[in-house]
Amino acid sequence: MARIGIIGSAGRMGQAIAEVLRTGEHTVAGGVDAGDNVANLAEQSDALVDFSSPAALEGNLHAALGAGIPLVIGTTGLGEGHHTDIDNAARVVPILQTGNTSLGVTLLAHLVKEAASRLGPDWDIEIVEMHHRLKVDAPSGTALLLGEAAAEGRGIELASHIESGRGHEFGGHTGARAEGAIGFAALRGGTVAGEHSVILAGEQERLTLSHSAENRLIFARGAVKAAQWLIGRPAGRYTMQDVLGL
Repeated sequence: MARIGIIGSAGRMGQAIAEVLRTGEHTVAGGVDAGDNVANLAEQSDALVDFSSPAALEGNLHAALGAGIPLVIGTTGLGEGHHTDIDNAARVVPILQTGNTSLGVTLLAHLVKEAASRLGPDWDIEIVEMHHRLKVDAPSGTALLLGEAAAEGRGIELASHIESGRGHEFGGHTGARAEGAIGFAALRGGTVAGEHSVILAGEQERLTLSHSAENRLIFARGAVKAAQWLIGRPAGRYTMQDVLGL
């Protein structure tokens, strides 16, 4: 029975993970939030799951390294420096970082990559996401994950092909859609747990691949499955696709 430590235990995801652990075969080793001692939690855990904040990532990585245990990172809004830190830590311990721990979204990303590869650049790609009114980052980590999958399928870099924020001024002229762009639209409102659609628009036809999250427990179950899967793995940087064997 694995002992899972929760970083960001008071947050929505932290509470959902604790609920999944209470009803499953694993146990909650404990939880920490801002100002708490992560190193102590790491020493009591077989794996850590982090849904806290980008500012806390460095300390959380150090705690996992100090205890020599795996870390699942579900925190979104990470920058280039954060990913460099993750790469360095993954040389010592197994780390899985993802913008979405849902098993359904993981399969969706796989399908998006396949579709983008097989349909080719003549099909325009737009990614539309909607979340609750309190979400602070946009596009969502999941939308970016899907964008990366589409870019990988096309053999291009997402960073140089992103198109978002059209129409900053009401009724303004934004110009035609850039050729080869991967567009993003972020909607916020209500209590939506997460809606993502990838639209591939060709001549006289469209293909839409989508995923609807009805409850945060789907992300919590995926995070727990990822943590369990990481235990005993060699050091390295892993993805949710590795967990599903894709």
